[in-house]
Amino acid sequence: MGGVSTAERDRVPKQDRSRATRQRLLEAAVACLAEHGWAGSTVSVVAERAGVSRGAAQHHFPTREDLFTAAVEYVAEERSTALRALFPEGAAEDRRAVVAALVDLYTGPLFRAALHLWVAASNEEQLRPRVTELEARVGRDSHRIAVELLGADESEPGVRETVQGLLDMARGLGLANLLTDDKGRRERVVAQWASLLDDALGVTG
Repeated sequence: MGGVSTAERDRVPKQDRSRATRQRLLEAAVACLAEHGWAGSTVSVVAERAGVSRGAAQHHFPTREDLFTAAVEYVAEERSTALRALFPEGAAEDRRAVVAALVDLYTGPLFRAALHLWVAASNEEQLRPRVTELEARVGRDSHRIAVELLGADESEPGVRETVQGLLDMARGLGLANLLTDDKGRRERVVAQWASLLDDALGVTG
């Protein structure tokens, strides 16, 4: 049997450590954005929170923009993964559960972090095109997942706009949640949207 070289043995742990460091930096960047906004979220602050040196942070993400666009992309992937995990079989019988899950995506710290990046991008020329491109991709992915989970047929007139309206509504509830946690009103809106979707898309089951 052939042996494993010392270089090969060392390389795997080093790769694992590198991945773990990158993950800690992304999680710390998201937390900093959610808590402190763009102005209070520097590479040094994120590195300290992640427990790594500034040099190590810059090795993974050479610029601040690199770090935070990667962090929001990470957030988007986590949101999509979480949504799919709730409905692993695809289209759900209970549309209310799907609407509630979509709304939940926009009412937590992950959305708050993304929002801070949007605000920063509106004022930062270097950041704006990257965030715009990223959000367009996130929007397409969210729409595709929503269509699948709702069992919607976009070849029917008005269905695409109905699904997009749902996502716009969820985003609006997320914005409102930044100021007040109005869970009761949110639940009533979710129930109403589920009813509207059953009327527009046809009752499932």
